[in-house]
Amino acid sequence: MDNFIILQAYVASIIFLMNPLMTNLPIWKTTGILTCIVFHIGFSEPLYYWLHRLLHSSYLFQQYHWLHHSSEVNHPYTAGHATFLEHLLFCIVIGVPIFGTTLIGHGSVIMFYGYVLVFDLLRCMGHSNVEVVPHHIFDTLPKLKWLIYTPTYHFIHHRDMKTNFCLFMPLFDVLGKTMNEISWDLHKEISSIEGKKAKAPEFVFLAHGVDIMSSLHVPFVFRSLSSWPFVTELIMFPMWPYALLVVLIMWAKSKPFLLSFCHLRGKLLQSWIVPRFGFMYFLPFAKDGINEKIEEAILMADRIGVKVLSLAALNKNEALNGGGKLFVKKLPNLKVRVVHGNTLTAAVILNEIPPETKEVFLTGATSKLGRAIALYLARRKTRVLMLTESTERFSRIQKEASVENQNLLVQVTKYQAAKHCKTWILGKWTTPRQQRWAPPGTHFHQFVVPPVFEFRRDCTYSKLAAMRLPDDVQGLGVCEYTMERGVVHACHAGGMVHLLEGWMHHEVGAIDVDQVDLVWEAALRHGFKPV
Repeated sequence: MDNFIILQAYVASIIFLMNPLMTNLPIWKTTGILTCIVFHIGFSEPLYYWLHRLLHSSYLFQQYHWLHHSSEVNHPYTAGHATFLEHLLFCIVIGVPIFGTTLIGHGSVIMFYGYVLVFDLLRCMGHSNVEVVPHHIFDTLPKLKWLIYTPTYHFIHHRDMKTNFCLFMPLFDVLGKTMNEISWDLHKEISSIEGKKAKAPEFVFLAHGVDIMSSLHVPFVFRSLSSWPFVTELIMFPMWPYALLVVLIMWAKSKPFLLSFCHLRGKLLQSWIVPRFGFMYFLPFAKDGINEKIEEAILMADRIGVKVLSLAALNKNEALNGGGKLFVKKLPNLKVRVVHGNTLTAAVILNEIPPETKEVFLTGATSKLGRAIALYLARRKTRVLMLTESTERFSRIQKEASVENQNLLVQVTKYQAAKHCKTWILGKWTTPRQQRWAPPGTHFHQFVVPPVFEFRRDCTYSKLAAMRLPDDVQGLGVCEYTMERGVVHACHAGGMVHLLEGWMHHEVGAIDVDQVDLVWEAALRHGFKPV
């Protein structure tokens, strides 16, 4: 999807190198702006119109233009979804007004970048599938409808593919007798109801940034990269300083914002981002500000009618807000259910551990997840070596177990205590040196973010607890961090299950161990699959 940008950059660079006139342009030149508009109307509009009609001929459509029309639902990125031949033709359509104006001595920097920006903006608007042009503009200025198209106008072209071929100016469809007669009536009807039919999401997954580099793994920066699991690409390194600057601006000014969305069984599900990044959660002075942003998102969700809001990763940190309890206590009249989703996370990890396992080593043992895993395994008669230096927290958890199972929970304070245990459950970062104490053949389960380095070649490692979404999910265009597309963190899936089951309680604070099997069975029943 980014290929056409790279192609156009190459073409522009070659022309710049071939023509010295292109390197010394003034910032602004009024005659250049007017000349560029004349070139566009006199050359680009008619050229595109006839090329577009030609691309809809039987042979060229089957060989080339079908790809552009393969999008089931129009989206701004559909504008750039085309074959190499079509992108070459676009280089001509876009290039002639820019370079023609420059060659006759009227070029300017504003003309150059302004034309490209407006061109791409109008293309994306036409494919947005959302009517943003109010019909009363055309009621006031009727002739304007021949000069600018609308998303509805171009939607009709994608629906019937026999009319409305113009680039931006319906005038050329009028001249070519290819304007669909319902174009403006449909536009008036849709734009009249567009504001009334806006649909609020029923579910929101409230995530946060991880680090500076992964901040580039978003669809509005690199849509192609965001559609694959996150890995650090070479192209990201030159952009790191700019990404850092954006992160700092977001820290100072930004509000929670929409990242992605999908649909499941008629329900709109969205992922929002709190404009904070992993390292900020460990700064003592940043705690209150982070909670304010989370609260702002919760109140926004409550106001627009969201049914379930699921807190991701550090947004539900115990030290930050008690796993979400802070918000439920502070905002007792919330209609939106706030959940941490960790009951399903615990269920995923526990179902990875074979029932015949007799002993496990657990780090992060007194955390919300660690406590639930330890108590559940004790019920299964599995001995749990709980790594913690806090005898007080360990004793509190041990007392929650039944009397006959309390001896199965054992406090240890050093990694050496697990040198004969082949099942490790990592709930806190474990260094390669600490991993050395595991015997050969050990399997490392983990619920620590980010995942530990897979240092031991003679051992195996589980990925972070995750679940594959049901097969009927629609419109999922991005990957969730390092997960493959269609796979989400277990806490994300846990929030979805909460919605699909119609549960009315908040899931905050400590995990109810009695609910682990119930949530697991509900997830499987709704089509979620373990990875």
